[in-house]
Amino acid sequence: MTTLTRRGALAGMAAAAALPTTPLRALPVGTPAPEWDIAEWVQGPPLKLHALRGQVVVIDFFQLWCPGCKSFSIPTTLQWEKDFAQDIAEDRMKIVSIHTVFEGHRHQTVDRLKKFVKETGFGHPVGHDNHDIDDRLPNTMILYGTRGTPEVAIIDKNGLIAYQKIGFFDPEEKAQLIRDLMAA
Repeated sequence: MTTLTRRGALAGMAAAAALPTTPLRALPVGTPAPEWDIAEWVQGPPLKLHALRGQVVVIDFFQLWCPGCKSFSIPTTLQWEKDFAQDIAEDRMKIVSIHTVFEGHRHQTVDRLKKFVKETGFGHPVGHDNHDIDDRLPNTMILYGTRGTPEVAIIDKNGLIAYQKIGFFDPEEKAQLIRDLMAA
């Protein structure tokens, strides 16, 4: 008979706590993109996705303490701000970053987010995902089925998911997708 040790019980509880409370799966291409649920906009005016119809929308789901976000997705979106500056100014494209905190809630606060956004030089809207107290995951993360950070979604002019992926991708390939979607 196997005896459950305190260490084993704690390890099991930690593993169970790490599992999402909602099964997450990226939204399929062609699915209508859901409206995001932002608790606070820390950069730029409040936005609603439906108000951006006619524009290609890039969403970067990130966390402050995510190494891949700091080394890849944030620098990529900041570069796209420059590369697509005219398209953004002419309302053909919008970049939005959503801070989706699903761990380290005490560390990844709105005040720290505001400081980070200012120091990093974000020029696009940044929102802090709304979080219901009863769920471990924030609302927009659940709505989009994101599996972690960094995760990027690209939404076409009709409000449909054109691309969604966790982790790394070829930035130039996706920049071309953005150009193609704007031209369509």
